[in-house]
Amino acid sequence: MSKSSFIERLIERVDSLDSRNLQSFLLKIYHEKGFLDSLLDAMQEGILVIDRQLRIVYHNHAATEILGLPKNLDKIRLSQFLQNVDWRRIMELDEDEWVRLSSQEVEILYPVHRYVHFCLMPHGAEDGLGTVILRDITESRTNKIREMEAETDRAISMLATEVAHEIGNPLNSLYLNLQLLQQELIESGDDFNRADAIEMAGVARSEVERLDNIINQFLHAIRPGKPQMMPVDLKIIVQETLLFMSQEIENRSVNINLEHSEAIPVIAGDTAQLKQTFYNIIKNAIQAMPEGGTLRVSYDYSDDFVTLEFADTGHGISASELGKLFLPYHTTKPHGSGIGMMIVNRVMREHGASISLQTREGKGTSILLRFPRIGRRLHILPNPPNGDEEEKGDE
Repeated sequence: MSKSSFIERLIERVDSLDSRNLQSFLLKIYHEKGFLDSLLDAMQEGILVIDRQLRIVYHNHAATEILGLPKNLDKIRLSQFLQNVDWRRIMELDEDEWVRLSSQEVEILYPVHRYVHFCLMPHGAEDGLGTVILRDITESRTNKIREMEAETDRAISMLATEVAHEIGNPLNSLYLNLQLLQQELIESGDDFNRADAIEMAGVARSEVERLDNIINQFLHAIRPGKPQMMPVDLKIIVQETLLFMSQEIENRSVNINLEHSEAIPVIAGDTAQLKQTFYNIIKNAIQAMPEGGTLRVSYDYSDDFVTLEFADTGHGISASELGKLFLPYHTTKPHGSGIGMMIVNRVMREHGASISLQTREGKGTSILLRFPRIGRRLHILPNPPNGDEEEKGDE
């Protein structure tokens, strides 16, 4: 129901009441509104309702505390307080696309340095409004680190099980190709087929590299190292990762659609860690398309950031699972370890980058990685906003 039709029906209802019933009706509305306000103000999560111009239509007490909202919100936009959210992209979506779920972790510097989990759940195209939920995860992030240090033995056990499962396929392929190569060498005699031998040796080498990558990935999960930062080209790293995974991608009947201009600005990054990050994201994407589909990889950039997007046509992620996506050891897969996206999140954080996610059940998932450009201009934290300030958007 649109806002105008609701108001019209409300007026129609009021016009049909006599003075006594009208007073009772208005008191009932007042008390119900007061109860709802009290309920929302008692919540620890920040709740805001925004329109498509990012104006704040409603906010509870927790949202005021988390963001340091001023009393006068007439000239305020939510983008002034959550500057790490890619609002430009969100606002470019049409009304049908705006019904997606969006979720990411955001760092806030004012009024207190903290980390919050940001989740946007639009109401739909009818009223053009959306609900923003902010959950303070600063303490949970600290506890997460402590738990990871305290549970090293558990992690090793789980990772060993996962490694045993993951290395099964490449080991079988490696054994088969070496067996065929040995048979060729023994039985062919003077009719030795050099081309077939080279092909089998190439497959065996590729599987060994695949095994090495799997082992390194899990070792990194236990003993993460500091990234060795240097100028890197994201296009090249993505292409090398896709080439490495080409056999698995082909076996899953997944089409890769690369969209980018010729020149994408370089970023500062660790090539090995970024390859591992892209490997985890691509692997999740193709596993979400068991019957085949399309994985679109696209790039965008501004004066300050380079954005890399992986968008699949898989089954999507439910709202209940969205908030648990980056939790350690949480997985929805029968043989998953629950560390893939945790590694992605950590690598992005160590690169000073952000990760956001948009998903629709049954339609697919889009993961956006936003990297700061080398030499990006610095943004000075502004004074607390007030109603007289000029409107400012995100970058």
